[in-house]
Amino acid sequence: MSDDTPPPGFFPPPHLRDAGDAWVEGPDGARYWGRFGAAGLLLWHRDAGVLLQHRAVWSHFGNTWGLPGGARHEDESAQKAAVREAAEEAGVPSDAVRVIDVFELDLGYWSYTTVVAEATRFFDPLIGDPESRELRWVPLDEVDALPLHPRFQESWPQLRPLLR
Repeated sequence: MSDDTPPPGFFPPPHLRDAGDAWVEGPDGARYWGRFGAAGLLLWHRDAGVLLQHRAVWSHFGNTWGLPGGARHEDESAQKAAVREAAEEAGVPSDAVRVIDVFELDLGYWSYTTVVAEATRFFDPLIGDPESRELRWVPLDEVDALPLHPRFQESWPQLRPLLR
């Protein structure tokens, strides 16, 4: 099994999958998940820190820490996708999310949108699928000490100031 191949049975049969669940290959050969782009939720709680996902070893950039998120559905807004994915992967209650800002990486042929939000109440995250090894509220000052997903690591310096 390659580093980015889900375990057998992870996806529903092809006729039941969402059309957005596919790889996009860039001109340089780099691969990005989400035919219609992808979105993630950077959820911050004033006392607990940020909610991070320890990614499964088999996932793309596995065994790193990043944001709950994933492929957007066709005609789905980035905000809606980020909240939906966070609910599916981490049990984030949508009524506990207050959007602060949106940060977009647009490559022309693919985009990733980070929806920056505040958790209006504390909750315990719940692993909702095999993409996560662990979910944890991480204090802001401890995020840099974790092995971060490379793209999250690149964007963290621009995202962190939005959480104050």
